Amino acid sequence: MSLIHENCDKNGILSVTLSRVKKHNALSQKMIDELSELALRIASDDGVRVVILKGEGDSFCAGADLAWMRQQITLNDEERREAALGLAKMLKRWYRLPKPVIGRLHGNVFGGGVGLAAICDLSIASDDTVFALSETRLGLIPATISPYVMAKMGANNARVLMMSGRRFFAEEATKIGLIAKCVERQSLDEAVEAETLHYLESAPSAVAAAKSLSQSLGQLIDEDCIRWTSDQLVRQWSQPEAEEGVTTFFERRKPSWSRRAVAHPTKQ
Repeated sequence: MSLIHENCDKNGILSVTLSRVKKHNALSQKMIDELSELALRIASDDGVRVVILKGEGDSFCAGADLAWMRQQITLNDEERREAALGLAKMLKRWYRLPKPVIGRLHGNVFGGGVGLAAICDLSIASDDTVFALSETRLGLIPATISPYVMAKMGANNARVLMMSGRRFFAEEATKIGLIAKCVERQSLDEAVEAETLHYLESAPSAVAAAKSLSQSLGQLIDEDCIRWTSDQLVRQWSQPEAEEGVTTFFERRKPSWSRRAVAHPTKQ
């Protein structure tokens, strides 16, 4: 059973829907593989003019699949590297897709979900959407998604959010450039549809060329970058913090490094 649904209308607007509803569309290995294969197919399909990437159910994408994360603890470095490269290559295929990609975001957008939002040319979110680069809370780092996150929101904004792992909301995501705008939930589909119409008035090959040009002039994301960031994730998985972070998460207890924030009294 496919974890992704797709539907293309007569105007060439292709809706791609993540469909692991009970798991809040968390990225499993199967979903990553399906997304990677789909990107290859869309790239060569002249009938597709615009792609809308969205999630079914309560969330767009709540990050990595928990079972996948637990499995990583038991793997060796080479197996971890293979998994990391699989995700990295999928993201690059979507980032380089010669079609406009619009993200329709709602609910939880965590970890890898932020990565998916970042590879979109623009994203629109409902105003109640919650974001987080939460990997450091688990003793990990957002390595494979980092080139796209930094290209989208800038190094300063990315660094703060990647280090803290804190949650932030659609209004802040708009200010830092992760999303183009936020709207009320009931207006989300209308806002996304309105954005697609602009691309239907432009020549498809020119749109593709303009996208390639802008990416070439921006932050370089090539094979060396992908391999290096994947290696950083493999390195972090080998640290004791990673095993403790993932293990304590499943056991619903705090890791040893977690401290409750203590409010200091204001001096009079």
